[in-house]
Amino acid sequence: MKGMTIRAMTQACHGIYHGDEGAVDIEISAITTDSRKIQKNGMFIAICGEKSDGHDYIGKCFDDGALCCISERELPGESRPYIQVESSLTALKQLAAYYRQQLDIKVVGITGSVGKTSTKETIASVLAQKYKVKKTQGNFNNEIGLPLTVFTLEESDEIAVLEMGISDFGEMTRLTAIACPDVCVITNIGWCHLENLKTRDGILKAKTEIFKSMNPDGTVILNGDDDKLITINEVYGKDPVFFGIDYKEGIYADNIRNLGLEGTSCVLHGVKTSDNTGSFEIKIPVAGHHMVYNAMAAAAVAAVMGLSSWQIKQGIESMETIAGRNHIIKENGFLIIDDCYNANPVSMKASIDVIDTAIGRKVCILGDMFELGKDEKQLHFDVGEYLGTKSIDVLLTVGSLAGQLAEGTQDYIDNHYKAYECEIHVYGTKEELIKELSGILK
Repeated sequence: MKGMTIRAMTQACHGIYHGDEGAVDIEISAITTDSRKIQKNGMFIAICGEKSDGHDYIGKCFDDGALCCISERELPGESRPYIQVESSLTALKQLAAYYRQQLDIKVVGITGSVGKTSTKETIASVLAQKYKVKKTQGNFNNEIGLPLTVFTLEESDEIAVLEMGISDFGEMTRLTAIACPDVCVITNIGWCHLENLKTRDGILKAKTEIFKSMNPDGTVILNGDDDKLITINEVYGKDPVFFGIDYKEGIYADNIRNLGLEGTSCVLHGVKTSDNTGSFEIKIPVAGHHMVYNAMAAAAVAAVMGLSSWQIKQGIESMETIAGRNHIIKENGFLIIDDCYNANPVSMKASIDVIDTAIGRKVCILGDMFELGKDEKQLHFDVGEYLGTKSIDVLLTVGSLAGQLAEGTQDYIDNHYKAYECEIHVYGTKEELIKELSGILK
């Protein structure tokens, strides 16, 4: 890892070095917090977790080839190199921030209430048409996951697409200090993490902390259809780039045609590409109206990075879904839409919209949405009412909060004569659902 010598890392995390002075100028090969993933000449950072203490595995990591470890404790009798710090978690972030600065790489930072992962996947697919791209894997988007993603970057990588997720004030400030994005994308300001952030204005304040350590000469890309984001006038003296469907003063989409579970086609306008095309048609191969927004965000980022309209089109049309995120599975005569990673009211409504486009008998299996604050029951009820407006044949809910969702659907059906009839089943636990599932699905 470029520049990551033991001497440099000791200084970066303000630690105390113990061990052979002859090893301090050796570059380590990799950094991990998982003792099972230690590499030869790598570094292990011992973190105290809820279920296990990483310090218990330091000896094993040395035996498995670690060159150095980071410990919050002095290790009596240990002759192999280690760095003693006050906090391993703080050291993890400090080392990630230091390593980021050693690399000549552009960083795209993505945040927002809904759609971070699918937007990240779309942007990475497009940028990969021209550059060597590294992206956040899985849900590695918090104060542990982001540093671990940064540590996977290599000198040959040209662009990193990093997802940045938060649940409280101050977290984004710490994340952006690590990532130092050249391009910041905010997808929307929705209804999530209200337990800590309280209101959508609180969410806006927390999300826009991403600007604090971004490249002052960089670019901010925002959803112009979002009533909160549209209030941002300039960042470091530069106007944001806006995208939208209703907002047409930046990048926008029209001629939107729903292709069901095959995706969506549309025409993008206002994209200032390297070939100056401006407008071009695309087919988005992932179902859902929200994917049009992801495509526009990707086009905006790609234009900043100098891609052509053809490369943008190719990148969007060749993208693939990932497990847990609008992922379509065909099994034993069933078509399953796996969108189970997590949910909030906006994303759950978007999922309902997706299945509503399907042909055949449509079944929604929905669980509790968490971290919605004092209005959580009403927010579930509202989603249920929304489902009642769609042509869903069967609704199965799991959990006490999701029971409120079922009540919302039933209330809509009871009070709207023309409402589409929906068969509703309510369960307290997943185990209760599984016992009856085979008799409901057809």
